Amino acid sequence: MAADVRVLGPGDASLFDHIAEGVFDDPVQPALIDEFLGDARHALCVAIDDGVIVGMASGVRYVHPDKPSEFWINEVGVSPAHHRQGLGKRIMAELLAHARRQGCREAWVLTDDDNVAARALYTSSGGDAGSPQRMITFRL
Repeated sequence: MAADVRVLGPGDASLFDHIAEGVFDDPVQPALIDEFLGDARHALCVAIDDGVIVGMASGVRYVHPDKPSEFWINEVGVSPAHHRQGLGKRIMAELLAHARRQGCREAWVLTDDDNVAARALYTSSGGDAGSPQRMITFRL
């Protein structure tokens, strides 16, 4: 059976009871799940296979006084046991469709130059890899 791919909402916290290894970087925390799912500007698209979250992509719609809404894709994670099955691309397609429904005119993501798998996913999902920008990090 193919995994179900969808964007989660405030009533979906119980789905986090069953997560495949390697989907998230760290253990999820119930208070943060509730905060994230309760914020309409945050989006978490997941792939669920037999009741288990096996993949995800998260993002944030942000607004600015002089620009249309944009969507920042924070991260994508798929359980290693589910790699090379097209789940990343399906998750990205649904997350981008969600951003369009929210009125976003552009989405963007950052990745490392040497992350070949991520770059291939983003390009195959319609991303333009020709951007000359560079990320600058501030530790707070």
